[in-house]
Amino acid sequence: MTPIKIKKKNFVSLLKISSLSLHFFISSDLFAQTGDIEEELAEISEQRIKEINQEIETRRAGIEKIQSNVGIYDQSLIEAYWSLAELHRELDDYESASDILLDALQIARINLGLYSAEQIQLLRLLIENQIKVQDWRSADDFYELEYLISSRTFSSRDTEYLDTLRFYGAWKLRVIQENLFNLSGQSLILTAGEISSFYSRVISKAEQETDLQNKNMLDVLYAKTQVDMTLARYVASMPYTSFQGTASPFINQTRCRNMRNPQGQVVRQCYSVQVENPRYRQSQREAKRFALSRHTRAVSRSIGKLESIRNNSTDLTKGEKQNIDTQISLLVIESERLLRGSEKPFLF
Repeated sequence: MTPIKIKKKNFVSLLKISSLSLHFFISSDLFAQTGDIEEELAEISEQRIKEINQEIETRRAGIEKIQSNVGIYDQSLIEAYWSLAELHRELDDYESASDILLDALQIARINLGLYSAEQIQLLRLLIENQIKVQDWRSADDFYELEYLISSRTFSSRDTEYLDTLRFYGAWKLRVIQENLFNLSGQSLILTAGEISSFYSRVISKAEQETDLQNKNMLDVLYAKTQVDMTLARYVASMPYTSFQGTASPFINQTRCRNMRNPQGQVVRQCYSVQVENPRYRQSQREAKRFALSRHTRAVSRSIGKLESIRNNSTDLTKGEKQNIDTQISLLVIESERLLRGSEKPFLF
């Protein structure tokens, strides 16, 4: 079934449900009128679909004219492709819209440079399309490209860079929390660790280039604490047997027994066997505790930075200060709860 037919079917179904819900409150005459309105609205929807398809043909003809007259890489094609993609998006045809936006992106890179800010809005539309069709890997690739361009184009003080950083961080957090890439437990931890390290680098760079007391850093710190806390929760939920212990899993033991030799004499014969190391499980528990404490320490460092902004920033509102206090309290409570759990003698 095409996107156009699906859209029409869903629209008519919605109207039918609305009509049934009104059955108990209106007279038969009004109910008949509602049926007429339903048909009229369905016709309007069908008419709009026809208009969009006609407009698509018109826009395509315009694009071909530009390509013939001034070339296939003319900068004016960026806006033309953009407008055409919007029509396809209105029809829920996200695949065609993405193909068209990729053409616009290529022209933007040719005319405006590989790291031009004009690409960012195109990339955000591409990201929306990929998320609509649940192509998580492609969406991630476009997020990565958007951050690369933003980091090359803007400084860490610029609002545009901070916006991109916020979007990028929110996406990466979703990838972890929903496991969109279907990663194994260890791979998921490694991915989350890479994101946490990324935020550490961003914060370190900001400390060198600008005043960390600036409240614009709050979103970055909030995002990092969310990633680190997600890591801590995940580590806490894992059985200790998932962690690599520092001791050897097996040890060799010498065992002996008395046997008679061919001459009938009793002799002692010894041999070596491999057995499980009783210390290995304890080292696995310690490895889990160490991993958990590493992430809770990262949360504690972020809490310290939040407190510094809370106490030293001069442009915070009362509401923003209260929000910082609330976030710190929640982080402290959760960290302490996880650490208390790690002190139990058996960390499943």
